[in-house]
Amino acid sequence: MHTSEIQIVFYGQNISGLQIETDSPLVIKSVLKTDNSNYIFATVETRNAAVATYTFRFKKDGKIAQEINYPILKREPDSRWRKSFDASDVMYLIMPDRFANGDSKNDEHASTTEKPDRNNAGGRHGGDIQGIINNLDYLEDLGVTAIWSTPLCEDNDGRYSYHGYAQSDVYKIDPRYGSNEDYKRLSAEMKKRGMKLIKDYVTNHWGLHHYMIKDMPTYDFINQHPGFAQSNYRMTTQFDQNASELDTRKCMDGWFVRSMPDLNQRNPIMLQYLIQNAIWWIEYADLGGYRVDTYSYNDKHAIAKWTKAITDEYPHFNIVGEVWMHDQAQMAYWQKDSKIGAIQSYNSNLPSVMDFTLHDAIVEVFNEDKASWDKGIIKVYENFTNDFLYPDPMKLLVFTENHDTRRINEVYKNDFDKYRLAMTLIMTTRGIPQIYYGSEIGMEGDKSKGDGDIRRDFPGGWAADSINAFDAKGRTAEQEKFHAFTKKIMSWRKQSKAIHEGKLLHFLPDNNVYVYFRYTESETVMVVINNNPEAQTINTERFAEGIKQFKTGKDILGDQSFDLKKPIQVNGKSALVMDLRK
Repeated sequence: MHTSEIQIVFYGQNISGLQIETDSPLVIKSVLKTDNSNYIFATVETRNAAVATYTFRFKKDGKIAQEINYPILKREPDSRWRKSFDASDVMYLIMPDRFANGDSKNDEHASTTEKPDRNNAGGRHGGDIQGIINNLDYLEDLGVTAIWSTPLCEDNDGRYSYHGYAQSDVYKIDPRYGSNEDYKRLSAEMKKRGMKLIKDYVTNHWGLHHYMIKDMPTYDFINQHPGFAQSNYRMTTQFDQNASELDTRKCMDGWFVRSMPDLNQRNPIMLQYLIQNAIWWIEYADLGGYRVDTYSYNDKHAIAKWTKAITDEYPHFNIVGEVWMHDQAQMAYWQKDSKIGAIQSYNSNLPSVMDFTLHDAIVEVFNEDKASWDKGIIKVYENFTNDFLYPDPMKLLVFTENHDTRRINEVYKNDFDKYRLAMTLIMTTRGIPQIYYGSEIGMEGDKSKGDGDIRRDFPGGWAADSINAFDAKGRTAEQEKFHAFTKKIMSWRKQSKAIHEGKLLHFLPDNNVYVYFRYTESETVMVVINNNPEAQTINTERFAEGIKQFKTGKDILGDQSFDLKKPIQVNGKSALVMDLRK
């Protein structure tokens, strides 16, 4: 590894009363014992250690009380230079408990508390890793190149444990999803298909049932108030130069909810634990990226160290942080090398953030048929006018929805035309598009009924389902309509260098019609989004700056060719995506 010094946690009853030694060439550089006698933290230098199993010996009064074997494993060739997700990918977000049940035998487990209850919207339904593996061919055929799964590590809460964000063991896959070996197998099967596995990593909090929470090594291992105090959720306090220390602490150190103790990343033991765990999963499961939950709720200086430690180890590794804010300047603060952050001498080291302001526009704009100064497609245009704030807009994650937001097909009342407009936008603009499982078949869900309703089971994921939307023959006509369009635009996107690498040139919307270009030196794509219910005719002369020497445009959605010297008619609530040709 690039970093060869590691912290090993040894845990056992009154273990700190023992002396520790190990085999050469491992070197124990330091031993930390805390007020809790059940822990020893040993810092070990591994640089000269060969691939082998070493033994740690614990002694009392010169006699061996216990021995523990510790393997040093072989690293995969070129692991340090692994390729991560980028703008050439389409990311598919899965809630594994709700996607597909590939192994009904693991629906419950003796070591975990909550049992399956598919009739309970907030209960466990039985989806698992095998269910994802079983449907990789479906996802590959759709055009998916990366999968972001919500957390799969053990969450042993007594109820509402399916979401996985209250983890009770961050080194162990929840047995109701499968095993660590199953997770490795998922990654390997994806790699065969040229797909990348993105792990949902949680640095801000664990669950109450994690052993290091139940028996904390130090009092300040978590943020104490003392005990529980809920976050005020005001992330602006992290950079507000006028904020009170009290409000800043209540955001950063407050608990997200009572069942999720807030981790204190300022504690060096905790920070090192999180760094090493994240690196271990990358190596163990051959990961292609991280999505970090609630990034801006962490101690901002500590999380910057966490992020830098990972990207120092893997220079091309992409990490996207959830920074759920509604102002571009505030979001740009959190991207690596931000000039806004630099005002306060701050650098998050975070390569990517989620484009929540674009999401905010999308959930409104296609219901706004009549354009005005601040209504209609102008909202999308205005979002991109602030790209100068970001160090690298191409690394932003663009999306219409995720597991915490309103379902886009609910927002637009399953209006297929509006779905096409929203999907066309995120598939053709700058950044990395992410879609949410089931949207491609028109799945709905009403957030006002609770999170369980926006996290419905994918039809066909369970043997008893009457409809199997994983199979073209099993889809309804309505599901197939959504699926066919999604597959068409995603499959085309795989091959478009202009979309993967190109610059964005856009023009002020006119009468609720937005025209933009994605272009490289050799390729140009012209996109026309007509948000007006009525057909519109666009004068191509206005767009000569983007059209340049090209003479025709082949619409990849409708397979129609257009003469770029003549006006182009666009049907109401529809889009054209044209590969331009000389």
